[in-house]
Amino acid sequence: MTDRGYRPAPLPAEAADLHDRLGAPPRLVAHHRAVHDTVLRLLDAFGAELGADAASVCFGAATHDLGKVRHPEELSRPGSLHEEAGRALLLAHGVPPGLAKYAGSHGSWDRPGRDGGELLVSLADKIWKGRRQDDLEDLVAARLAAAREQPLWEAFLALDEVLAVLAEAAPRRLAHQAAHPVGGA
Repeated sequence: MTDRGYRPAPLPAEAADLHDRLGAPPRLVAHHRAVHDTVLRLLDAFGAELGADAASVCFGAATHDLGKVRHPEELSRPGSLHEEAGRALLLAHGVPPGLAKYAGSHGSWDRPGRDGGELLVSLADKIWKGRRQDDLEDLVAARLAAAREQPLWEAFLALDEVLAVLAEAAPRRLAHQAAHPVGGA
C-alpha cells in the first residue's frame, strides 16, 4: 500500500510509454515518479537561472535509471552499469541523444561539460531520498551565483532552503517507492 498522502506527479507520456514497452518493474517506475516529482520542484525554483529546458529535464528525471531494466540487480543494491546501458537503451528506442544523455550522466555530475539540466537531474536523484551531496550542491550553487550575479554564499542559502524542504518530505517518497515490488511488471 502506498502512502495516501504522497501523490507524485505522473511521468511525461513518452517516458511512461517507454516504461510500459520495456516492462519496467513497479519499483523503478515508482522511483522515476519520485525523482521526476522532485525535479519539478527544483525546476520551479532554479530551472530558468540554470538554463534548463523543463521538458528535457522532466524526461531525463523520468528515465534516468531506465538501464536498470537491463541491470535489475541495481534496483536493490548499488551499481553504475545501468547508466551507460540506459543511455544506449534509450537511443535504441529512438530517443534523441539530448534526452538520452541524462541516463548516462546522472551519476557523474562532476565531469566537465555538464549542463544545468543534468545537474538538476543529478540533484533530484539525491535529494528525493533526503541525501545531501556537498560537491554536487556546490556546483549548483556556483552556477546559481553566476546566473544571479551574487555572492556564492547567498546562492547556496537559496539552494539550501529549497533542498531542506525537499529533504523533509523524503520519508514519504521513500515509503511510496518501497511499497512497490522490485520484480514483476
